[in-house]
Amino acid sequence: MKRVYALYRVSTKGQVDKNDIPMQKNACRTFVDKMDDWQLCKEFYEKGVSGFKVSAEKRDAIQDLKLAAENNEFDILLVFMFDRLGRIPNETPFVLEWFDSHNIEIWSVKEGQQRFENDGDYLMNYIRFWQAGGESKKTSIRVKERLSQLVEEGAFTGGCCPYGYRFIKSGVVNKKGKELVALEIVPEEAALISFIFNKTVKEGYGTWRLCKIINEKGYRTHNEKK
Repeated sequence: MKRVYALYRVSTKGQVDKNDIPMQKNACRTFVDKMDDWQLCKEFYEKGVSGFKVSAEKRDAIQDLKLAAENNEFDILLVFMFDRLGRIPNETPFVLEWFDSHNIEIWSVKEGQQRFENDGDYLMNYIRFWQAGGESKKTSIRVKERLSQLVEEGAFTGGCCPYGYRFIKSGVVNKKGKELVALEIVPEEAALISFIFNKTVKEGYGTWRLCKIINEKGYRTHNEKK
């Protein structure tokens, strides 16, 4: 019986909310059930870990899997797709090769087994993660550009309500059916913003000096903190 370890990873909190981890888990478990001589022995979870930005050396799950491989604890490493192992073009292909060199079979539910039997296998391994890395870069560029455009248009892009404003209903509903918020100026808070601006630009006040004055006047943040 071949011992199987499975790895599930999502890169953002949003993917966790969309139940991507259970989706990967169910797909992997179903895949194992179809194999007569496979037994799922352990599952590893990575939530909110970017496979493009975070090196394998800094990912606990990958390091734990490597240690288990060195200790001959399992025979097969299973993922939903190979990019769950990472998306760094000059690193992730070597992660797969490392497991293969330690006699671990590497399988993907959607892409089958990654073998290393000839030059073509090595080439396909490199091409896969080169493409994945390129897609990550293009996605990042698109997201940053769109956020920049929204800011230029005066739209609120998320986070805590900045001092000087209050949240109001925007009348716009997103794809999840949730109404988005907009910002409205709070006159009494806007006066403090103007005070800070003038003290900084016209009189050269620094952060600590400004904080001391504002706190002494009794102003507090939206969370009632200094």
